[in-house]
Amino acid sequence: MICSLCPRQCGALRDEAHGEGFCQMPHRPVCARAALHLWEEPCISGETGAGTVFFSGCTLRCVFCQNASISREGFGRPLTDGDLYAVFQRLADQGAACIELVTPTHFTHALARVLERPVPRGLPVVWNSGGYERAETLRALEGKVDVYLPDLKYVTPAIAGKYSGAADYPQAAQAAILEMYRQRGPVRFEGNLLKSGVLIRHLILPGQASEAKRVMDWVAETLPAGAVLFSLMAQYTPVGALDGFPELRRPLRPSELRAAREYMENLGLAGYVQELSSAGEECIPAFDLTGL
Repeated sequence: MICSLCPRQCGALRDEAHGEGFCQMPHRPVCARAALHLWEEPCISGETGAGTVFFSGCTLRCVFCQNASISREGFGRPLTDGDLYAVFQRLADQGAACIELVTPTHFTHALARVLERPVPRGLPVVWNSGGYERAETLRALEGKVDVYLPDLKYVTPAIAGKYSGAADYPQAAQAAILEMYRQRGPVRFEGNLLKSGVLIRHLILPGQASEAKRVMDWVAETLPAGAVLFSLMAQYTPVGALDGFPELRRPLRPSELRAAREYMENLGLAGYVQELSSAGEECIPAFDLTGL
C-alpha cells in the first residue's frame, strides 16, 4: 500500500508488518486497548460506557501528547479485519453504548472494509480523531460512521506547527469537519445518546485561551446554530516532550477555563464543558492490550 490517507500524503510503503511513513504503522490495524470507557461526553459514554478501541500510531506530533506510548512508540497488537470485528462484537456483548474508534485516521482503509459488515447490535460508530484528516479520505466512510468526534485543536497555522508539527492543520481540520457535517447533518439523539451528527472537541492549552476563542468563533460562524455539539475540554496534563515548551509545563488555570466557558456560553454553542478535575495522569487509560 502506497499511503495518501492523511493530509501529509507521504506516499509511504505500508505492508502487513511494517510502515515507513510518518505514522510508522503497517497496513494492518494496530490496537493497544479495547474496553468500555465512561469518561467521554455523556451522550457518547451513556450509562454503560463507550466501546472504545484505541489505535496505535498518529498523523500528528503533539508535544503534549498523553498517549505517547502508542502514538509515537507504536505499542500495540496488529489485528486482521476479522480480529477487529470480533473486538467490536465483544464490546457490544459487554453492553457498550457505541463502538468508538480512537485515532483511526491512518487505518481508514481497513476500517472502511470492516464497517461494511453490520455493526453488532446496531450500535452507532463513533469516529474519534485528532481532526487532521483528508476530506477525500473521509468520503470512504460515508454511511458507515454515525457520529464524528473530531478535535479542532487550532485555527492558527503557526500555533499548529509549533505544538503539533502540522502548520496545515487548521485548513485540513476545517475542511474535514465540513465533510463530516455534510455526511451526517444536524445532531440527532435517541434518549440521552447521540446517534448521529458531529461533536467537535477543543482542548484548552495553557496560555492559549485566545486560540480557544478563535476556534469557537469558527464553529459559531461556519456551522448552523445547534446543528453540531461543542465540547470544551480542560483535561490538559503537563506530560510529553515539553523540554522546549516551558509555557506548557503547568496545568490549566481556573481563570483560563472560566474565560473560555463564558465565551462559549456567550456564543450560544450547545455542548459540554469539562471540569479541571478531569486532568491528571491517573485519567490516562492503561495501554496494556486489554480486550484484544
